[in-house]
Amino acid sequence: MHPREASRHHAENSPLVLSECLQKAGVKITDLDIISYAAGPGLGPCLRIGAVVARSLASYYNIPIYPVNHAIGHIELGKMLTGAKDPLVLLVSGGHTMILAFLSKKWRVFGETLDMTLGQLLDQIGRHAGFASPCGGKIEELASKSNNYISLPYVVKGNDVSFSGLLSATKRVIPKNLQDACFSLQETAFAMIGEATERALSFTRKKELLIVGGVAANKRLSEILQSVCKRQDSKFFVSPKEYAGDCGSQIAWTGLLESSHKPGVNLEDTFVRQSWRLDTVVVSY
Repeated sequence: MHPREASRHHAENSPLVLSECLQKAGVKITDLDIISYAAGPGLGPCLRIGAVVARSLASYYNIPIYPVNHAIGHIELGKMLTGAKDPLVLLVSGGHTMILAFLSKKWRVFGETLDMTLGQLLDQIGRHAGFASPCGGKIEELASKSNNYISLPYVVKGNDVSFSGLLSATKRVIPKNLQDACFSLQETAFAMIGEATERALSFTRKKELLIVGGVAANKRLSEILQSVCKRQDSKFFVSPKEYAGDCGSQIAWTGLLESSHKPGVNLEDTFVRQSWRLDTVVVSY
């Protein structure tokens, strides 16, 4: 879907979605203590629709407003739901592939992709094979029906990974056997992630690992990382499947955390940033 079409969909449906949310929660807008919104990273046109709705409501009802980095939202909701206290975090989604740890009020990057994200890799392979988006679930399903591994490019540099060569090679394998291609893709990509994560666990000496992001729903990825945690004597946590992808709960919860330590921003200071790295955000709570 083109960003303009997606933003139009957001604009047309936001009143109904807001009304349904309030109705299901059994509250009125005037009952709200704060309003938080996803300020980035993401598609600019879509982010702007959310910001306009949040800004309008905050202004009209005089409710404090908080811009939230949605990547940090993944982490904070994951911590709350799983009970992880001080984890090394693996954030794997369509927009991120990062290994992170919290230090001195910021999430520090200990490894990331050098080109495309893990979610982008799976989606591009899925679209190439003719799957409907999102493609990760279909790839996981087909991969579970094979155990015939085909050698594919494996690129790990320190704690960083590169998937572009793996993408090209997998596309060449698909016409031969789709199930084998999906199996080999998952095994290779997830092993790369596992190696980089294990190295970061060893370096940081963290005793917890938390996986968040849309790809966290993949069971095979969890199996590989559970083995990593067993070797490193660390506890393993993963976001519940229904909260792994982008959702409003992440933004709401992170806004609540911020509101416990600072006032809302002025309306003129509300913003959206398509590219807003989470390691630039000072976390005060």
